[in-house]
Formats: sequence, structure tokens, C-alpha cells
Amino acid sequence: MIEGSCLCGAISFRHAAPEILVACNCTACRRYRTLWAHGDLPDIEITENGPAIRYARTDGDGDLLFVSCATCGVTTHWEAADPDSTRRAVNAALCDPEQRDGLRIRQFDGADTWTFLD
Repeated sequence: MIEGSCLCGAISFRHAAPEILVACNCTACRRYRTLWAHGDLPDIEITENGPAIRYARTDGDGDLLFVSCATCGVTTHWEAADPDSTRRAVNAALCDPEQRDGLRIRQFDGADTWTFLD
């Protein structure tokens, strides 16, 4: 299990069983400096105890909403714009480093080829 939160603690998350972490180089992820732990809804719990900003990328296909804390500005997770989707991801860069120990980090080319680079 990994756990993390934004800087001020208003948005927090738990991921029961991440298998890998994904470092993406798309225009959004490289600016946010995220390290994604993907999963299905039952495996990921998000707690929002403060206002959040949901941002749909205008340079992508708009199927992801990046969620950031409206107080401290940290991007904590993404959720699918489609309400029927069962997938989401949390920003494992916000976890204590020892929680990520042993998890493989895969490089994903979200900028050009939309494939893993390893």
C-alpha cells in the first residue's frame, strides 16, 4: 500500500496494490513532475477535505481530468472524464520515498509514440 497527500493535506489518497509506477513525458506530466500509480476504483481511495481543481487537457483528447488542490496547487491524481470508467491514477511522487521502494518505474512516451520506452 502507498499513501500520499498534497502539501497542505487537503487531498489525500491510498492505493492498495500498485504494480508499477509510470513516468510520462507528455506536456502535462512532465510539467507536473508526476509518478503515476494506476489502478481500478476499488484499489484507490481519494479523500478531498478541501476544494479541488479539475483540469481537462486541451491538447490531448480530453479523457483525463487532472486533479489538484485548490489551496496548495499540488496535482494529486487524475480521474477519467467518462463517469463509467473504472480507472484512475495517483501521484506516487507525493508518497514517502520508502513506500515506493521496490516498485518498478516504467518510462512512458506520452509525447509522441504513446508506448512504453523500456
